[in-house]
Amino acid sequence: MYFVCRCFFTNNIFIQRYNLHVTYHDNQQFERDYLQLLRKRGCDSKEKVQEVYEEIQREVDRRKRLQEDSLKRKEIISTKYKPRHPAIYHLKEEYLSTEFLDLVSFCKSNKTASYDEFVSKINICADRVYAFPFFTDEFCRLFVEEIEHFEESDSPKGRPNTMNKYGVLLNEIGFDENFLSPLRENYLTPITSLLYPDGGGASLDTHKAFVVTYKLGEDTDLNYHYDNAEITLNVSMGKDFTGGELYFGDMFEPHKASCQSVKYTEYSHRPTIALLHRGQHRHGALPITSGERYNLIMWMRSSVIRNSRCPMCYNEPDLIPSVGFGDGFTKQEDIVNVCTV
Repeated sequence: MYFVCRCFFTNNIFIQRYNLHVTYHDNQQFERDYLQLLRKRGCDSKEKVQEVYEEIQREVDRRKRLQEDSLKRKEIISTKYKPRHPAIYHLKEEYLSTEFLDLVSFCKSNKTASYDEFVSKINICADRVYAFPFFTDEFCRLFVEEIEHFEESDSPKGRPNTMNKYGVLLNEIGFDENFLSPLRENYLTPITSLLYPDGGGASLDTHKAFVVTYKLGEDTDLNYHYDNAEITLNVSMGKDFTGGELYFGDMFEPHKASCQSVKYTEYSHRPTIALLHRGQHRHGALPITSGERYNLIMWMRSSVIRNSRCPMCYNEPDLIPSVGFGDGFTKQEDIVNVCTV
């Protein structure tokens, strides 16, 4: 069984109109921590503050219903939705680029391979942010067509998170068991073990995967943030677009305010290319200026790492049972010693 931390219902709530992530326990705490900052950002009346409270309550209610609503959607989709390209729901090596397969082979066949040997074969985009070819052009085309087909259907749709209003939760449409799980276990873990031995790279046992889409008139950019993951995979799937550069800043540190003098490193992310980075590495995406953009995101999680400290509240996790992979937390069942005389 997998669990979520209780902080999921209080922490990291995004107030989009004021570009602010907040923690909410009660009105007194919220006003003490955020009211002055909100006023500086234009939330300068009782009516606007009340609107913020209502937005927070809607998000908390959504999170409380999240697992139940997801199960209902998944059941409806499994019986109602007819995939356009059913074959791509099962991972095949022909979907993966030869360059990526060579990297995986190198990691598997060279048990003593060094970090320096491996990174000489890929691109370093920022501090411990790596880029390499991942999917084939043909698979990206089929995948985007599948996502568009699903978006155009009348099936129920769950959105990735509060920051992305447009996109698809891939577990709900059937990509987890036969595609994403073997992708993580058999192809990505050999690489993350070498790149992130100190961050759970060898013990990634769950994930949350989704597609985010950007187009003019909808979501066009992504605010600066960090991920609920030990390691994040981000693959540009298409289509044609301009702008939308990714930017990476500093690592998230609890109880430390964002530094205005942070230096950002930009990266132009092109279709078929994957990025790997640490979940706590803060990042964002600049607005696209034309076209449409589709990205496949996989938040990969290590229960070994997060069971001792939740990456969102930085405390020992206060666990609540969940369904599916939850947020990747596990716990040992109580062991009862039975003595016989």
